[in-house]
Amino acid sequence: MFKKLFLTFSVLFLPFLSNVIAQEANFPIIKNYGGIYEIPNSVDPEPDREYKIVIDLKTLQRDKSSINPGLNNVARMINLHALGGVKHENLKVSVAIHGGATDVTLTNKAYQKRYEMDNPNILLIKELKEAGVELYVCGQSLIAREYEYAEIHEQITFGLSMLTVFTTHVQNGYVPLIFD
Repeated sequence: MFKKLFLTFSVLFLPFLSNVIAQEANFPIIKNYGGIYEIPNSVDPEPDREYKIVIDLKTLQRDKSSINPGLNNVARMINLHALGGVKHENLKVSVAIHGGATDVTLTNKAYQKRYEMDNPNILLIKELKEAGVELYVCGQSLIAREYEYAEIHEQITFGLSMLTVFTTHVQNGYVPLIFD
């Protein structure tokens, strides 16, 4: 019985799965991060609409030698909208970084001091900034974690708090997303 079930599954579903698995990742805007895949017959974003998105990024980066998964999701979201046909100039993204994600904002020197390794997020931050993403760090999280202002990467903007950055953007028509 198991053999018949396996054979049926193999004949019906493996050709479909092999097409999905065999795809190569696309990187339409953020070239080295946030790889995404085309999905046939999917519901796509509206290409001519302006998308304004503010992201609450608090994802803890447990493996300090890997990029932050929430920050990589920002790249994925941007690439997905581009793959769906949204023009780059119609995509406005701001990220309010706080909590467990705060250490992604550290300079390489500060990161090395704390974790004895390079900050793996620096190149991703650079690509996000080149794509027009606004990156804010919560000032309250900096104080709570005893980070010095000089330890924060130059591409990061200081916010009074994640809460004020987030609510200001929402009041200005940005759609809120939470990456935790």
